[in-house]
Amino acid sequence: MSLRLVAAARSLWGAAWVRQHAVALAVLAGAMLLVWPALVNGYPILFTDTHAFLVQAGQPRMVWDKPFTYGPFLRLFHEGVSLWLPLAAQGLILSHLLWLTAKALGQARAGGHLLLCAVLAAGSAAPWFVSLLMPDIFAPVTVLCLFLLGFGVRLSTRERAWVGVLATAAIAFHLTHLIIAAACIAAGLLLRPGRRTLRMALPLLAALAVLVLTNAVGFGRFGVSPFGAVFALARLVGDGPAAAVIRRSCPQAGWHICAFAARLPTDSDDFMWNPQGPVWTAPGGPERFAAEAGTIVARTLREEPLWVARTALANTLRQLSMVRLGDVLKPDGLETSVTGSLRAYFPPAEMDRFHAALQANGRLEAVAAPLNPAQGLLLLAAALATAWQLGRALHAHGGRGADPTRAALPALVLAALLANAFACGALSGPHHRYQARIAWLVLLPPLLPRLVRRPAAFPRPPGSFAPASRSRPAASG
Repeated sequence: MSLRLVAAARSLWGAAWVRQHAVALAVLAGAMLLVWPALVNGYPILFTDTHAFLVQAGQPRMVWDKPFTYGPFLRLFHEGVSLWLPLAAQGLILSHLLWLTAKALGQARAGGHLLLCAVLAAGSAAPWFVSLLMPDIFAPVTVLCLFLLGFGVRLSTRERAWVGVLATAAIAFHLTHLIIAAACIAAGLLLRPGRRTLRMALPLLAALAVLVLTNAVGFGRFGVSPFGAVFALARLVGDGPAAAVIRRSCPQAGWHICAFAARLPTDSDDFMWNPQGPVWTAPGGPERFAAEAGTIVARTLREEPLWVARTALANTLRQLSMVRLGDVLKPDGLETSVTGSLRAYFPPAEMDRFHAALQANGRLEAVAAPLNPAQGLLLLAAALATAWQLGRALHAHGGRGADPTRAALPALVLAALLANAFACGALSGPHHRYQARIAWLVLLPPLLPRLVRRPAAFPRPPGSFAPASRSRPAASG
């Protein structure tokens, strides 16, 4: 009898412990679902640029074409032990943000969170970018953080402070995130002007301050992107308008690039990274070449504004449709880049783990390839559903029947997709990886109301419009 009582007490205690820690367990389990590509790979997914980020904080050293932000993030978590640690941090960050997003909409439930993470893991690119040690996953993180800051009325003060710090870091991790953040803030202010929404701008301002400060200390230059003109010139040469300006201006202009006027590459990546091209043969390398690049970019914008605008629009539209997985899953260049960092900053076992991974052996791309057709169709359907949900919410709000919070998530997601396509496609060059990293966000507005339990009543923040009728639910997707 006593043994049965002890067993029953243990069972009750275990159930109570699970209930008490249900949120933490759900976030942890969600994170594990969201890093499944890394688990299947046998190691975090890497890209040649991962090497530069590891070097940033490993030496430490400023890298001319990357903000001094994501590298320290990797170092904060790996601590010379293993790259599995920052990978785990990325999984937990996204899983927790998805929980907070559901909470902000009044729909947080442990089982619903696991179901949402499972759907994203199975049918979207999200887990592939969580598993990639690059700043890419922090583009969607930026969007979710700004939504929570502007419209997360259910968040506690501590949660709001955490989201603010995370938003600042996420925006500072990559220059394209500045444009994404600005678009989200503009969309938020259009939906609900006021002090509450204006605080979405604080992380953007803080991120700008971080970038200016690190560049001032590291390069002795005050600026957000001291050498960004080189990338802009590469894009304008690839598209044609800068090439035309160079040919018209040379040799009278006396530019270094005049030596290449008759053989300028038509591919921006070739322009940027060819060791025999104008960027790397310039005296002083790309850092010195940036001043000349800035002069040419300014003249191109002055002399060929319509050509620049036309190609920027074309590249933006092209980027919107490029969402295929596979851009960074090959082993190309990893052996000559990342392995140097693994050898320098980690125990020998880390190199063994990397070499045993599917990616290092050229087998990871085949795992992702079958997912592309279904993912493309799902994204198209979700984009239409998100646009419909936004239109319905805005129509109801115009009739004073809905709260702006219901329109906020689809509005910020669609604004972010457009801003990302412009920032990456028009300013850098269309690549599948650039849009795939953020396109999966369109799944959230239609999925959240269907995968998690909805409360009986949706509390409204002060100053919002009252529903037209209690018998008619507020508009939602």
